Amino acid sequence: MKVFVVYWHPEPQSFNSAMFRTACEMLAGAGHEVKTSDLHEMHFDPVSGRNNFTTVKDPNYFKQQIEEMHATEMNSFSAEIESEMEKIEWCDLMIWQFPLWWFGLPAVLKGWVDRIFAMGRIYGGDRIYEGGVFRGKRALLSLTTGGPENAYRKGAFNGDIAGVLRPIHRGMLQFVGFDIMAPQIVYGPVRMTDEQRKQHLATYATRLQRIAHESPIDVGIY
Repeated sequence: MKVFVVYWHPEPQSFNSAMFRTACEMLAGAGHEVKTSDLHEMHFDPVSGRNNFTTVKDPNYFKQQIEEMHATEMNSFSAEIESEMEKIEWCDLMIWQFPLWWFGLPAVLKGWVDRIFAMGRIYGGDRIYEGGVFRGKRALLSLTTGGPENAYRKGAFNGDIAGVLRPIHRGMLQFVGFDIMAPQIVYGPVRMTDEQRKQHLATYATRLQRIAHESPIDVGIY
């Protein structure tokens, strides 16, 4: 299996970093091909603009989707964008590793989506949802939260975690055709002992050993 792991956290010694390393090492050790994008290490610029492209469709007015479709026709995405797109196109499974910030993706990872999920190349026309470009590929969110698990249940003050993640699952990943795997969530690792954190890493590694045999989940429609 070909696995692409996209990771962002500003601290190399973080628990997110440990989860990223665990996934990469376990998957490679199990014989899977692994490619990564460590967005912090890459100094990935999350801000979209004409720097996404090496050509210009309309020099007088910047409309990103128009320029994306033109770049798709002309094969003129910047080298940075092209490299990331090719990794998605290459993989069978894409994993995003990140801390949940303000009920969503951290800005750099969200900006990665803004720049990489380009109209024409990644989606467009009828090529969305069940007809999406990446139909048959799978996506897995692996994340940490600041709060405890009981804060992310139906009726709790943060609400159901499935609802929190639905804009990512449905509005980003399913939108371009991915099947969604059950998220790997570690609640409040900062409040855990070292032993508890090690156990969560071991649990994640065990899950990834059989990830190829897991079935996607139903994330629901708004």
